[in-house]
Formats: sequence, structure tokens, C-alpha cells
Amino acid sequence: MNQALEVHRRLLAFYGSPTWRNPLPPLDELISTILSQNTNDNNRDRAFFALKERFPSWEAVRDAPAEEVIATIRPAGLANQKGPRIQQVLRQITAERGELDLGFLQDWPTDQAMQWLLKFKGVGPKTAAIVLLFSLGKPAFPVDTHIYRVSGRLGLRPPKMSAEKAHQHLAAIFPPETYYAAHLNLIRLGREICTARKAHCRRCPLNDLCEHALQQDQTS
Repeated sequence: MNQALEVHRRLLAFYGSPTWRNPLPPLDELISTILSQNTNDNNRDRAFFALKERFPSWEAVRDAPAEEVIATIRPAGLANQKGPRIQQVLRQITAERGELDLGFLQDWPTDQAMQWLLKFKGVGPKTAAIVLLFSLGKPAFPVDTHIYRVSGRLGLRPPKMSAEKAHQHLAAIFPPETYYAAHLNLIRLGREICTARKAHCRRCPLNDLCEHALQQDQTS
């Protein structure tokens, strides 16, 4: 049995087919995902929409005084770090491409597009994979803290594998056509059942597949 595929099928039966929020253009998704680092979705959205409201374009964000950008994105937390980082990314894209538009990545192979995004400071595998999967429809598997935790408990990855290496590992064991739904449903499972504080194994549709749940049964 392909455990990853069975996990995907069980979660589809349990949660249904999930839908991501309205997809953003790739540059918007990149900025939104940088803002999402180390905060929750509500704070990310408050900061993102504050940027869009205060500045008429990404060029205006790029060229604004740093303190204005920092003040605007304060709700996302770590504003002193994220503000300059966003502006630097925008400057680098402009310098390399001559314009602020990432639509060209649509025509690139996924691996090449991934490597291009990873060269920016503050853009790691998760951020790049989110842009590729949700904005450009490319086969990438983002691994956030929920997926990293759940995949470890399920035994889908080696226990000591880093989050960075988990991106490639999980992308290899899940079929590409499952990435979208599997990513979203694993996050939901991690938020609602397989939480950081406690794994509610008896409520989980995967408990008979899960190394952590089986260990809990043996010790209870």
C-alpha cells in the first residue's frame, strides 16, 4: 500500500475536496507568504491588505521609505525584518527582470522556477512552493509546521528529517495530482485533530495508519 496515497484518500473522504482562498497573482502571493511567516492567517491578511490600501502598486512599496512599509505591515509581526526584506525582493526582481511581474515563471519548469525564487533572502522552500502551487498551478508541495508535525507522527518522513528536506521527500511520495488537496487537508488535520499540544488520535481517520497513534495504544 502506498501510505501517502491512502492518507490522501482518507482525508478526502473525511474532509472533502478543499478549496484554497481566491488565488493571487504570483507576486502578490509571494509578498503575502513572506508576511505569513511566524504569524497566523488573520494577521497576514491584515498586513497584506493594509499594504494594498496604502500603496497604489508594488513599485510604490518598493520605493517607499522603509519606516512607512514597516508601520503598515505591523499587524503581521516581525515588521522590522519583513518590511526591508519585501522591499529588497522587489528591488531584486526589478533589477533582474526590468518589471515587477512574476508571470514569466508560468512557462518555466517547476524546478527552475523553484530555484529562481529561492535565491531571494527570506524566501525558503515553503514560500516558494506556495507561490508555485497555488498561484501558478505547478506541482510543488509546501510543508508548513502542521504538515511537518503530522507527517512525522504518521511516519511519512524520517523522524529527524529537517523541514527543508521534507519538501522534496513528501513531494516524492505523494502523487503530484494530490498535492493541492493533500497539502490543505493535512494542514486542517494538524489544526483540528493532530495538534501541537496533543494528538487526538481517537478522532483521527488515520489512526490505524499512524505510528504515533499505534504507540499511544500500546502505552495506554
